[in-house]
Amino acid sequence: MGRHRSDPRGLARILLAALAVVAVVALLVVGGIALFNAVNTGDDSKPRQSAATSASNGAGHSGDTKADASTPLVIKVVGPATDVLVTVAGSNKVLAQGPLNTGEGRKIDEAPLNVVAQNGGAVQVTICGKVQPRKPSGQRGTWFVGKC
Repeated sequence: MGRHRSDPRGLARILLAALAVVAVVALLVVGGIALFNAVNTGDDSKPRQSAATSASNGAGHSGDTKADASTPLVIKVVGPATDVLVTVAGSNKVLAQGPLNTGEGRKIDEAPLNVVAQNGGAVQVTICGKVQPRKPSGQRGTWFVGKC
């Protein structure tokens, strides 16, 4: 009777299969985390608010976008639709967030503010009655609005 030895090729096949299973599980975990992060962007403790349905405390509606020197911010989309975020500086309280279509605008009566537009060239920003220079088209635009 001879000694029974395990087949080295058989062990290698089992090891390769186990490594393939581990790789597939790792890819599923990484993909799941990426999908979760893509869906859940931002702070979940605060409700997200679109610019189209911005809060009435300090934010006007699209029909009320005429600027005067006492109005801290008027933002109007004059190009293609773009995402806009308006927050109160220092507190990060969101006044408007989300897409604005061509022709839509917002009048914000609070200050100080941080304003970000995904396409800075698509918006006309008026701060305290003064129209700001347009940003390059397709590039992110940021503005700070102080007290008037």
